Amino acid sequence: MDTGKFTGFEVTLEKPGIAWIEFNEPERLNGMNSPKKRDLIETVTQAQMDNAVRVVVFIGTGRAFCAGDDLKDYAREDDPDSKMPDIPHGHDSGIGTYNGLRHISQALNLAIRKLDKISIAAVNGVAIQTGLSLALACDFKIASSEARLGSATLRFGLLPDEGGQYLLVQHMGVAKTIDFLLRKSIVSADEALELGLINQVVPGDQLRAECAQLAQELAAGPQVSMRLLKRSVYQAAELSFEQACEDIAARTAISDHHPDAKEGGESFREKRAPSFNEWLRQYE
Repeated sequence: MDTGKFTGFEVTLEKPGIAWIEFNEPERLNGMNSPKKRDLIETVTQAQMDNAVRVVVFIGTGRAFCAGDDLKDYAREDDPDSKMPDIPHGHDSGIGTYNGLRHISQALNLAIRKLDKISIAAVNGVAIQTGLSLALACDFKIASSEARLGSATLRFGLLPDEGGQYLLVQHMGVAKTIDFLLRKSIVSADEALELGLINQVVPGDQLRAECAQLAQELAAGPQVSMRLLKRSVYQAAELSFEQACEDIAARTAISDHHPDAKEGGESFREKRAPSFNEWLRQYE
């Protein structure tokens, strides 16, 4: 995948296949606009298709992970650092907003959720609206003790239109989501942990190291089975029990016959740690 600096973020790739996507506009609280979202969609797509990538980590710089859409700067559609050509007429009418949401804002969170590789949100600071939804779309959410998380779109008379309402319901259920959104809540990291929005809270100066350690652990796991299992879990949230059983049976027909399954059995019998992912060694 492409590495280096793009519109509002930088991409680095560390062994064994850990892609760090770091938002690097702290003076804008790492706010989002269309060029940034489109470049992120392209980056996530590349991560999906690149066998050199096993885990994707999102993190911010400064005091924000991402403070939502940059309302003051949302018209910055002609960003010279963007890899994408300009698209006219986005949000300048009802149909423009509809299309912009479906093909850009919502498409970003869908791309993250559909990513077969494991994703981690390292929530270093404020995560509001778009920033919160992006974090919730990831598989793991690790927050700094200084982080604050919320939607609060109603403070501007706006909606969590990038799919935030769905992601919140998945994490908290309907009743807590109604309370969270309609009361415009912005909560501390500890409160977010209690609500089920994040997996773990760590001191701010340990966040990167903790996420790097988690990424290394996940990257060492059996990638084929992990990706199949991740997809099956998300499917199970939408399916009946019978449909979920059918889904995981089809996936097991793949994983049971993969070399990693043979290695797992042999390592167990030989009482040693397994060495998975032989098929990925050429990409390290």
